[in-house]
Amino acid sequence: MAAIPLDLLDRIRELERKVRELTGRTQIRPALNEITSGPVKIAEGGSLEVRAPDGTGIFGVGRLWDGAYGVQVQRSDGTLALMVGGSGEGSNMIRTFSRAGAVIMMDDYYSREFLGRPWMPIQLFPTKQQGTEGTTYQYAWVGGAPAHNAVAVITLSSIASPSGGQVRVNMIPPGGGEVEVAEYDVPPRTWVNKTITQPLHRVGFQDYVGWNIQHRVTGADSGIETRVFHAYTRNTFSADEAPDPPPHGTAAAVRGFTGVPEGAPPEKPSAPAEPGWHTIDD
Repeated sequence: MAAIPLDLLDRIRELERKVRELTGRTQIRPALNEITSGPVKIAEGGSLEVRAPDGTGIFGVGRLWDGAYGVQVQRSDGTLALMVGGSGEGSNMIRTFSRAGAVIMMDDYYSREFLGRPWMPIQLFPTKQQGTEGTTYQYAWVGGAPAHNAVAVITLSSIASPSGGQVRVNMIPPGGGEVEVAEYDVPPRTWVNKTITQPLHRVGFQDYVGWNIQHRVTGADSGIETRVFHAYTRNTFSADEAPDPPPHGTAAAVRGFTGVPEGAPPEKPSAPAEPGWHTIDD
């Protein structure tokens, strides 16, 4: 029998040991709960979802509802808390929901410039001419507020006797100057209720916008009174309400402007959701 060198046997035994070691390592699963470097990509319509043990969706990103892409966060009871994206009129919006399902915070769908909700108040204050016998326009209410929403809404009511009167509403955009928003007649001895709806054209987010309401009588020995019931800004309800964007490079807000120019008034009118992913269209 031929003699086999001892070093060759040692080499064979070492080779067998390494083969067994490599074979064992192939059966070991790597840790899948940690990413130490590099990006993680989910493409071609995929999504990443986190679900509670009962199946309730808590977090999701990617293609999640109606074929749209975005981010959705729900509470442990299944009520929707936050949505970014979505389809239809909710596309590309950020919306925060109450536990009852109401949208309590969002940007404006039809206007890129403004907050949609919450709606914000316009502070208007009566002057001593809230009731006047003047035949030239007098300031009845003045005030203003920074622009947070795209559309201003002012609800007011006037009465004049015995000869009737006129009312006009002016907006003072950043930089000054009155923009006449509405002017109308008040028949004698009749309360005239008006709701003025005005997009904030050429106004930037948080620019200060002043407002004034003026009124006068149309005959001597007469009087007029104007009352304000609501003054606030809200989100757009349609594309037609979207305001014109502000000019490029316009300075941001004229802070603290009262809405009353110095000097005499100008004569020229100027439910909890079911567990699982769901869609809310608002």
